[in-house]
Amino acid sequence: MVRTLVLIYGLACYAVFLAVAVYAIGFIGGFGTPTQLDGVPVRPFWQALGIDLALLLVFALQHSSMARPAFKRWWTRRLAEPLERSTYVLLSSLALIVLFVLWEPIGGVIWAAPEGPARWLLMAIYLLGWAVLFYATFLIDHFDLFGLRQVWFRFRAQPYRRPEFCERGFYRLVRHPINVGWLIIFWAAPTMTVAHLAFALATTAYILVAIALEERDLMDALGDDYVQYRRRTPMLLPRLRLPRGVRALPSR
Repeated sequence: MVRTLVLIYGLACYAVFLAVAVYAIGFIGGFGTPTQLDGVPVRPFWQALGIDLALLLVFALQHSSMARPAFKRWWTRRLAEPLERSTYVLLSSLALIVLFVLWEPIGGVIWAAPEGPARWLLMAIYLLGWAVLFYATFLIDHFDLFGLRQVWFRFRAQPYRRPEFCERGFYRLVRHPINVGWLIIFWAAPTMTVAHLAFALATTAYILVAIALEERDLMDALGDDYVQYRRRTPMLLPRLRLPRGVRALPSR
């Protein structure tokens, strides 16, 4: 009975995540959702900006602090270990729901692509960012990342085995393709308002800080394997490789 409840809990947390992810596509992209990043402002500029930055800070603190190994060790002394990842996913999703509900549009258009090919191109790049993000999660084990693998092993009464470190697909080009997807999503905006710009700047800064913390944890966990991977693989921007037979110019 307990194992079944653990599985149901993991599936429910994943369902909440999927709903939030679908809503986020419309919320950030500016279509199909009751609240939007670039909506019509109803509060004074500084009040709206303060609320939005506070919402982003709450999400960043929850999302990053709960991902640290020290917090996980503390947390799993109070919560069954198979539930740790699902609970993290659930709380991150709830933090985003709060952000979606309480977000205050600011107005002030930085740029707006005209209707036609330019706008459709930016929208295509925006959706490509989501495709990159989700594809990258499957390259490293999507179901482990979102807690389903852990609760499934518990349901089957099997010992949990962490996925092995491997390099494939986008991970051969950059170390953090999931974050590359996020950056595309944040910046490929057909309409960029002040609220959207604040959101993009704050989340970009958060990503850079989170990468530094994550890489420190990965080097502690994986040792020299990750150190060598870090040396030969760029963080976010893939290297431009010259065709065979073409030599790079010497640096001056």
